[in-house]
Amino acid sequence: MTHPGRLEGKVAIITGAGLGLGEGIARKFIAEGASVLLFEIDQENGQRVTDSLPKEKACLYIGDVTNQDLWHRALDACLDAFGGCDIVVNNAGVVHRAGPSVEVPKAEYDRIMNINVSPLYYSAAALQPHFAKQKHGVFVNISSISALRPRPSLVWYAGSKGAVSAITKGLAAEFAKDGIRCNAICPVIAETGMVASVLGGTDTQEGRATVMKGIPLGRFATSEDIGNAACFLASEEASFITGIELAVDGGRSLN
Repeated sequence: MTHPGRLEGKVAIITGAGLGLGEGIARKFIAEGASVLLFEIDQENGQRVTDSLPKEKACLYIGDVTNQDLWHRALDACLDAFGGCDIVVNNAGVVHRAGPSVEVPKAEYDRIMNINVSPLYYSAAALQPHFAKQKHGVFVNISSISALRPRPSLVWYAGSKGAVSAITKGLAAEFAKDGIRCNAICPVIAETGMVASVLGGTDTQEGRATVMKGIPLGRFATSEDIGNAACFLASEEASFITGIELAVDGGRSLN
């Protein structure tokens, strides 16, 4: 006897789905029955992931998540491909190289805020009317454990993710009347291309060991960990959960 997946019949837009956490989320969603529009700026990575997924379940949209017009076009592409949209995962994000906060260039600060925060504004503007009309919809926003426990050297990144968490909770309160849920996931450092920057520019065993000391479960997060959490929050199993920051951190926030 077969059992439907947690997201059977659902349609999701996932940003930054061409690598790292976004790729893991896309793979988990499709494994659980969803159809996914991969909203990705990198053609090569986006195509690589899309080509590895079932053709009837995955569609690639190349675009910049910091461009408001492209959010409306991405929604149109999703509706054309799959006939609906139920979930948005705001995953695309960047980090600056760890170091003294006053030495981070203004251009880098602007890049962090623009890519990590602005897409929440654009996705809300594009998707809220659609979700409100159908009286259901889910936003899952990827924040960071840095939002809950800011630390030296990654202050501006932590600030951007603090904004993600605050916006998520505010929109959860505002959109609830329309049947729309908004939740955030706060990962600890994960096995992605961001590790080197988080460790100050070089991915070393010494740097990893230092960070690992603060994670009680003794490892970095994986894309599968975050995919599992996002799947749960997007599913009907979480239908009475909105406005939370779910720490997926191996106990990091306990220290």
